Amino acid sequence: MSPTEETITRRRALRLAAGTVTALGASGSASAQSRLRATTGDSSGAIQDGVPDTERLYVDVYEETIDDVVLVNVFGTDEEQAGGLGSGFVIDDEHVVTNHHVVAGGSEIELQFRDEQWRTVSVVGTDIHSDLAVLAVDDMPDGPGGLAFADGAPEIGAEVLALGNPLGLDASISQGIISGIDRSLPSPTGFSIPAAIQTDAPVNPGNSGGPLVDLEGDVVGVVFAGAGQAIGFAISGLLADRVVPALIEDGAYDHPYMGVSVLPVGPLIADANDLEQPRGVLVTEIAPNAPADGVLEPAASITTVDGDAVPTDGDVIVAIGDREIPNQSQLSSTLALETAPGETVTIEVIRDGERQTVDLTLEPRPDVDLP
Repeated sequence: MSPTEETITRRRALRLAAGTVTALGASGSASAQSRLRATTGDSSGAIQDGVPDTERLYVDVYEETIDDVVLVNVFGTDEEQAGGLGSGFVIDDEHVVTNHHVVAGGSEIELQFRDEQWRTVSVVGTDIHSDLAVLAVDDMPDGPGGLAFADGAPEIGAEVLALGNPLGLDASISQGIISGIDRSLPSPTGFSIPAAIQTDAPVNPGNSGGPLVDLEGDVVGVVFAGAGQAIGFAISGLLADRVVPALIEDGAYDHPYMGVSVLPVGPLIADANDLEQPRGVLVTEIAPNAPADGVLEPAASITTVDGDAVPTDGDVIVAIGDREIPNQSQLSSTLALETAPGETVTIEVIRDGERQTVDLTLEPRPDVDLP
Protein backbone atom coordinates (compact mmCIF):
# COMPACT_ATOMS: atom_id res chain seq x y z
CA MET A 1 0.00 0.00 0.00
CA SER A 2 1.40 3.41 -0.95
CA PRO A 3 1.73 6.23 1.67
CA THR A 4 -1.07 8.12 -0.09
CA GLU A 5 -3.41 5.11 -0.02
CA GLU A 6 -2.57 4.52 3.63
CA THR A 7 -3.39 8.15 4.49
CA ILE A 8 -6.72 7.96 2.67
CA THR A 9 -7.60 4.70 4.41
CA ARG A 10 -6.79 6.12 7.83
CA ARG A 11 -8.83 9.25 7.15
CA ARG A 12 -11.80 7.10 6.08
CA ALA A 13 -11.48 5.08 9.27
CA LEU A 14 -11.37 8.30 11.30
CA ARG A 15 -14.50 9.65 9.65
CA LEU A 16 -16.33 6.36 10.14
CA ALA A 17 -15.33 6.30 13.79
CA ALA A 18 -16.29 9.94 14.28
CA GLY A 19 -19.72 9.29 12.80
CA THR A 20 -20.22 6.31 15.10
CA VAL A 21 -19.23 8.27 18.22
CA THR A 22 -21.40 11.24 17.24
CA ALA A 23 -24.40 8.99 16.62
CA LEU A 24 -23.93 7.50 20.07
CA GLY A 25 -23.70 10.93 21.68
CA ALA A 26 -20.29 10.01 23.15
CA SER A 27 -18.37 12.60 25.12
CA GLY A 28 -15.69 10.45 26.63
CA SER A 29 -18.01 9.00 29.27
CA ALA A 30 -17.82 5.39 30.41
CA SER A 31 -21.39 4.75 29.29
CA ALA A 32 -20.69 6.10 25.80
CA GLN A 33 -17.57 3.96 25.51
CA SER A 34 -19.53 0.93 26.70
CA ARG A 35 -22.15 1.49 24.02
CA LEU A 36 -19.45 1.93 21.42
CA ARG A 37 -17.69 -1.28 22.47
CA ALA A 38 -20.98 -3.12 22.45
CA THR A 39 -21.50 -1.94 18.89
CA THR A 40 -18.03 -3.07 17.81
CA GLY A 41 -18.23 -6.31 19.81
CA ASP A 42 -15.13 -5.46 21.83
CA SER A 43 -14.57 -4.99 25.57
CA SER A 44 -10.83 -4.30 25.56
CA GLY A 45 -10.81 -0.96 23.71
CA ALA A 46 -9.11 -2.45 20.64
CA ILE A 47 -10.16 -1.67 17.08
CA GLN A 48 -12.94 -3.85 15.70
CA ASP A 49 -14.26 -3.69 12.14
CA GLY A 50 -12.08 -0.63 11.49
CA VAL A 51 -13.76 1.41 14.25
CA PRO A 52 -11.58 2.46 17.19
CA ASP A 53 -12.99 3.17 20.63
CA THR A 54 -13.20 6.74 21.90
CA GLU A 55 -9.78 6.87 23.51
CA ARG A 56 -8.08 5.44 20.44
CA LEU A 57 -10.01 7.90 18.30
CA TYR A 58 -8.44 10.86 20.12
CA VAL A 59 -5.01 9.35 19.49
CA ASP A 60 -5.75 8.89 15.80
CA VAL A 61 -7.10 12.44 15.35
CA TYR A 62 -4.03 13.78 17.15
CA GLU A 63 -1.65 11.80 14.96
CA GLU A 64 -3.48 12.91 11.81
CA THR A 65 -3.43 16.61 12.67
CA ILE A 66 -0.56 17.50 14.99
CA ASP A 67 2.10 17.81 12.26
CA ASP A 68 0.07 20.73 10.90
CA VAL A 69 0.13 22.62 14.21
CA VAL A 70 2.96 25.10 14.77
CA LEU A 71 4.35 27.24 17.55
CA VAL A 72 4.38 30.93 16.64
CA ASN A 73 7.26 32.89 18.15
CA VAL A 74 6.89 36.66 17.80
CA PHE A 75 9.68 39.15 18.49
CA GLY A 76 8.63 42.56 19.74
CA THR A 77 9.83 45.91 18.48
CA ASP A 78 10.59 47.48 21.87
CA GLU A 79 9.64 47.37 25.56
CA GLU A 80 6.18 48.75 24.82
CA GLN A 81 5.54 46.24 22.02
CA ALA A 82 6.77 42.98 23.52
CA GLY A 83 6.85 39.68 21.69
CA GLY A 84 5.11 36.48 22.66
CA LEU A 85 4.16 32.92 21.84
CA GLY A 86 1.07 31.54 20.18
CA SER A 87 -0.12 28.75 17.92
CA GLY A 88 -1.07 28.36 14.29
CA PHE A 89 -1.86 25.66 11.76
CA VAL A 90 -0.94 24.85 8.19
CA ILE A 91 -3.70 25.05 5.56
CA ASP A 92 -1.69 24.35 2.39
CA ASP A 93 1.90 24.07 1.21
CA GLU A 94 2.54 27.80 1.65
CA HIS A 95 0.31 29.24 4.36
CA VAL A 96 -0.32 29.14 8.12
CA VAL A 97 -3.35 30.60 9.92
CA THR A 98 -3.13 32.20 13.36
CA ASN A 99 -4.73 35.08 15.30
CA HIS A 100 -4.19 38.72 14.39
CA HIS A 101 -3.47 39.50 18.04
CA VAL A 102 -0.71 36.87 18.14
CA VAL A 103 1.36 38.54 15.40
CA ALA A 104 0.22 42.18 15.60
CA GLY A 105 3.13 44.59 15.92
CA GLY A 106 5.81 41.91 15.77
CA SER A 107 9.12 42.78 14.14
CA GLU A 108 9.91 39.18 13.19
CA ILE A 109 7.96 35.94 13.32
CA GLU A 110 9.33 32.42 13.54
CA LEU A 111 7.46 29.13 13.34
CA GLN A 112 8.54 25.89 14.99
CA PHE A 113 7.17 22.71 13.45
CA ARG A 114 6.58 19.37 15.11
CA ASP A 115 9.89 17.98 13.82
CA GLU A 116 11.71 20.89 15.52
CA GLN A 117 12.42 22.70 12.25
CA TRP A 118 12.18 26.48 12.32
CA ARG A 119 11.08 28.89 9.61
CA THR A 120 11.12 32.69 9.53
CA VAL A 121 7.87 33.83 7.93
CA SER A 122 6.15 36.92 6.60
CA VAL A 123 2.61 38.19 7.15
CA VAL A 124 0.43 37.85 4.06
CA GLY A 125 -2.60 39.59 5.53
CA THR A 126 -4.40 40.28 8.79
CA ASP A 127 -7.95 41.13 9.74
CA ILE A 128 -8.45 42.73 13.13
CA HIS A 129 -12.25 42.43 12.89
CA SER A 130 -12.11 38.62 12.90
CA ASP A 131 -8.75 38.42 14.71
CA LEU A 132 -7.27 36.29 11.94
CA ALA A 133 -3.92 36.41 10.18
CA VAL A 134 -2.23 34.42 7.42
CA LEU A 135 1.53 33.80 7.34
CA ALA A 136 3.61 32.79 4.30
CA VAL A 137 6.15 29.96 4.59
CA ASP A 138 8.69 29.92 1.76
CA ASP A 139 10.02 26.41 2.46
CA MET A 140 7.38 24.26 4.14
CA PRO A 141 8.77 21.14 5.90
CA ASP A 142 7.71 17.74 4.58
CA GLY A 143 5.44 16.69 7.47
CA PRO A 144 2.41 19.01 7.27
CA GLY A 145 -0.33 18.22 4.78
CA GLY A 146 -2.69 21.07 5.65
CA LEU A 147 -5.89 21.13 7.70
CA ALA A 148 -9.29 21.87 6.15
CA PHE A 149 -12.10 23.96 7.59
CA ALA A 150 -15.28 22.05 8.42
CA ASP A 151 -18.08 22.39 5.88
CA GLY A 152 -20.87 23.19 8.32
CA ALA A 153 -21.54 24.74 11.69
CA PRO A 154 -20.70 22.52 14.68
CA GLU A 155 -23.51 21.14 16.79
CA ILE A 156 -23.75 22.04 20.44
CA GLY A 157 -22.58 19.03 22.42
CA ALA A 158 -20.28 17.70 19.70
CA GLU A 159 -16.81 16.68 20.82
CA VAL A 160 -13.82 18.79 19.83
CA LEU A 161 -10.08 18.81 20.42
CA ALA A 162 -7.95 21.93 20.95
CA LEU A 163 -4.43 21.64 19.55
CA GLY A 164 -1.62 24.08 20.21
CA ASN A 165 1.05 25.28 22.58
CA PRO A 166 -0.50 26.34 25.91
CA LEU A 167 2.05 28.17 28.05
CA GLY A 168 4.63 27.33 25.38
CA LEU A 169 4.19 23.57 25.86
CA ASP A 170 4.37 22.40 22.28
CA ALA A 171 2.13 19.88 20.51
CA SER A 172 -0.52 19.73 23.26
CA ILE A 173 -4.07 18.44 23.01
CA SER A 174 -7.13 19.00 25.19
CA GLN A 175 -10.63 17.57 24.81
CA GLY A 176 -14.08 19.04 25.30
CA ILE A 177 -17.38 19.76 23.63
CA ILE A 178 -19.01 22.62 21.77
CA SER A 179 -20.70 24.54 24.59
CA GLY A 180 -22.32 27.24 22.48
CA ILE A 181 -22.34 28.90 19.06
CA ASP A 182 -23.06 32.36 17.67
CA ARG A 183 -21.29 34.08 20.56
CA SER A 184 -20.11 37.67 20.20
CA LEU A 185 -16.56 38.38 21.36
CA PRO A 186 -15.13 41.76 22.37
CA SER A 187 -12.81 43.51 19.94
CA PRO A 188 -10.75 46.72 20.14
CA THR A 189 -12.41 47.86 16.90
CA GLY A 190 -15.73 48.62 18.57
CA PHE A 191 -17.35 45.92 16.45
CA SER A 192 -17.79 42.55 18.12
CA ILE A 193 -16.34 39.38 16.58
CA PRO A 194 -19.44 37.47 15.45
CA ALA A 195 -20.38 33.79 15.15
CA ALA A 196 -17.80 32.67 17.72
CA ILE A 197 -17.74 29.19 19.25
CA GLN A 198 -17.72 28.46 22.97
CA THR A 199 -16.04 25.29 24.22
CA ASP A 200 -15.13 23.67 27.52
CA ALA A 201 -11.94 22.23 26.03
CA PRO A 202 -9.18 23.74 28.23
CA VAL A 203 -7.30 26.55 26.47
CA ASN A 204 -4.61 28.76 27.93
CA PRO A 205 -2.25 31.54 26.84
CA GLY A 206 -0.27 30.08 23.95
CA ASN A 207 -3.28 28.22 22.51
CA SER A 208 -4.37 31.37 20.66
CA GLY A 209 -4.32 30.83 16.90
CA GLY A 210 -4.37 27.04 17.14
CA PRO A 211 -7.08 24.84 15.64
CA LEU A 212 -10.19 23.55 17.37
CA VAL A 213 -10.94 20.36 15.43
CA ASP A 214 -13.82 17.94 15.30
CA LEU A 215 -13.42 14.17 15.45
CA GLU A 216 -12.83 14.08 11.71
CA GLY A 217 -9.82 16.36 12.08
CA ASP A 218 -11.49 19.34 10.39
CA VAL A 219 -11.11 22.83 11.82
CA VAL A 220 -14.33 24.11 13.38
CA GLY A 221 -12.67 27.11 15.02
CA VAL A 222 -9.48 29.10 15.53
CA VAL A 223 -8.79 29.36 19.25
CA PHE A 224 -9.21 32.95 20.46
CA ALA A 225 -8.92 32.94 24.24
CA GLY A 226 -9.89 31.27 27.47
CA ALA A 227 -12.30 33.06 29.79
CA GLY A 228 -12.55 30.69 32.74
CA GLN A 229 -11.91 27.20 33.98
CA ALA A 230 -14.37 25.62 31.54
CA ILE A 231 -14.98 28.43 29.06
CA GLY A 232 -12.91 29.02 25.96
CA PHE A 233 -13.70 30.74 22.68
CA ALA A 234 -12.74 30.22 19.06
CA ILE A 235 -13.26 32.19 15.87
CA SER A 236 -15.79 30.31 13.76
CA GLY A 237 -14.26 28.03 11.14
CA LEU A 238 -17.04 29.13 8.78
CA LEU A 239 -16.00 32.77 9.21
CA ALA A 240 -12.32 31.87 8.86
CA ASP A 241 -13.11 30.01 5.64
CA ARG A 242 -14.47 33.28 4.22
CA VAL A 243 -11.73 35.55 5.57
CA VAL A 244 -8.58 33.48 4.96
CA PRO A 245 -8.84 33.19 1.15
CA ALA A 246 -9.29 36.96 0.92
CA LEU A 247 -6.25 37.55 3.13
CA ILE A 248 -4.18 35.31 0.85
CA GLU A 249 -5.49 36.97 -2.30
CA ASP A 250 -5.76 40.62 -1.25
CA GLY A 251 -4.15 40.92 2.20
CA ALA A 252 -7.46 42.18 3.64
CA TYR A 253 -11.12 41.24 4.02
CA ASP A 254 -14.20 43.46 3.70
CA HIS A 255 -16.90 42.75 6.27
CA PRO A 256 -20.55 43.59 5.47
CA TYR A 257 -21.84 46.72 7.17
CA MET A 258 -25.34 48.04 7.88
CA GLY A 259 -24.45 50.91 10.18
CA VAL A 260 -26.95 50.33 12.99
CA SER A 261 -26.91 50.06 16.75
CA VAL A 262 -29.51 47.72 18.21
CA LEU A 263 -30.90 46.47 21.49
CA PRO A 264 -32.44 43.05 22.14
CA VAL A 265 -36.21 43.13 22.45
CA GLY A 266 -36.94 41.96 25.98
CA PRO A 267 -40.28 42.19 27.79
CA LEU A 268 -39.87 45.90 28.68
CA ILE A 269 -39.09 46.96 25.13
CA ALA A 270 -41.81 44.69 23.74
CA ASP A 271 -44.44 46.22 26.06
CA ALA A 272 -43.35 49.78 25.40
CA ASN A 273 -43.46 49.21 21.63
CA ASP A 274 -46.76 47.24 21.67
CA LEU A 275 -45.09 44.12 20.29
CA GLU A 276 -46.81 40.76 20.53
CA GLN A 277 -43.70 38.97 21.81
CA PRO A 278 -40.19 39.87 23.03
CA ARG A 279 -38.22 38.89 19.97
CA GLY A 280 -35.93 40.59 17.47
CA VAL A 281 -33.70 43.65 17.82
CA LEU A 282 -34.75 47.29 18.07
CA VAL A 283 -32.81 49.77 15.94
CA THR A 284 -31.69 52.51 18.32
CA GLU A 285 -29.19 54.47 16.18
CA ILE A 286 -28.10 54.71 12.57
CA ALA A 287 -24.68 56.01 11.57
CA PRO A 288 -24.74 59.01 9.20
CA ASN A 289 -24.50 57.99 5.53
CA ALA A 290 -24.52 54.31 6.48
CA PRO A 291 -26.37 51.78 4.30
CA ALA A 292 -29.27 51.80 6.77
CA ASP A 293 -29.58 55.60 6.66
CA GLY A 294 -32.93 56.38 5.06
CA VAL A 295 -33.87 52.70 4.85
CA LEU A 296 -34.41 51.75 8.49
CA GLU A 297 -35.96 53.93 11.17
CA PRO A 298 -34.23 54.32 14.56
CA ALA A 299 -36.03 54.74 17.87
CA ALA A 300 -37.44 58.25 17.93
CA SER A 301 -38.59 58.60 21.53
CA ILE A 302 -38.15 57.33 25.08
CA THR A 303 -40.94 55.85 27.18
CA THR A 304 -40.69 55.39 30.92
CA VAL A 305 -41.80 51.92 32.05
CA ASP A 306 -41.71 51.23 35.80
CA GLY A 307 -39.03 53.89 36.16
CA ASP A 308 -36.91 52.58 33.30
CA ALA A 309 -36.24 54.63 30.16
CA VAL A 310 -37.12 52.47 27.16
CA PRO A 311 -36.51 53.46 23.51
CA THR A 312 -39.60 53.29 21.33
CA ASP A 313 -40.95 54.00 17.86
CA GLY A 314 -38.10 52.38 15.92
CA ASP A 315 -37.86 49.46 13.53
CA VAL A 316 -37.61 46.01 15.08
CA ILE A 317 -35.60 43.68 12.85
CA VAL A 318 -37.07 40.17 12.95
CA ALA A 319 -35.56 38.53 9.85
CA ILE A 320 -32.97 38.93 7.11
CA GLY A 321 -34.01 36.98 4.04
CA ASP A 322 -35.32 33.66 5.32
CA ARG A 323 -33.19 33.80 8.48
CA GLU A 324 -35.01 34.77 11.68
CA ILE A 325 -33.20 37.32 13.85
CA PRO A 326 -34.19 36.65 17.48
CA ASN A 327 -31.26 38.53 19.05
CA GLN A 328 -28.12 40.60 18.44
CA SER A 329 -25.80 37.61 18.15
CA GLN A 330 -27.89 36.08 15.37
CA LEU A 331 -27.95 39.40 13.53
CA SER A 332 -24.13 39.59 13.64
CA SER A 333 -23.69 35.94 12.68
CA THR A 334 -26.12 36.17 9.76
CA LEU A 335 -24.40 39.24 8.35
CA ALA A 336 -20.94 37.72 8.83
CA LEU A 337 -21.61 34.25 7.43
CA GLU A 338 -24.36 34.75 4.87
CA THR A 339 -23.89 38.18 3.29
CA ALA A 340 -21.21 40.28 1.60
CA PRO A 341 -20.59 43.95 0.80
CA GLY A 342 -22.45 45.01 -2.33
CA GLU A 343 -25.23 42.50 -1.72
CA THR A 344 -28.81 43.72 -1.36
CA VAL A 345 -30.63 41.96 1.46
CA THR A 346 -34.32 41.89 2.31
CA ILE A 347 -34.95 42.84 5.91
CA GLU A 348 -38.25 42.11 7.65
CA VAL A 349 -39.12 44.69 10.28
CA ILE A 350 -41.99 45.58 12.55
CA ARG A 351 -42.71 49.29 11.96
CA ASP A 352 -45.64 51.08 13.55
CA GLY A 353 -47.05 47.73 14.60
CA GLU A 354 -47.02 46.30 11.08
CA ARG A 355 -44.68 43.77 9.49
CA GLN A 356 -43.06 44.94 6.29
CA THR A 357 -39.92 44.36 4.28
CA VAL A 358 -37.25 46.77 3.11
CA ASP A 359 -34.24 46.25 0.84
CA LEU A 360 -30.82 47.35 2.04
CA THR A 361 -27.54 47.25 0.10
CA LEU A 362 -24.60 46.38 2.34
CA GLU A 363 -21.28 48.20 2.16
CA PRO A 364 -17.77 47.35 3.40
CA ARG A 365 -17.21 48.08 7.06
CA PRO A 366 -15.46 51.48 7.43
CA ASP A 367 -11.95 51.83 8.78
CA VAL A 368 -11.69 52.28 12.53
CA ASP A 369 -9.36 54.43 14.62
CA LEU A 370 -7.78 52.18 17.22
CA PRO A 371 -6.74 53.57 20.61
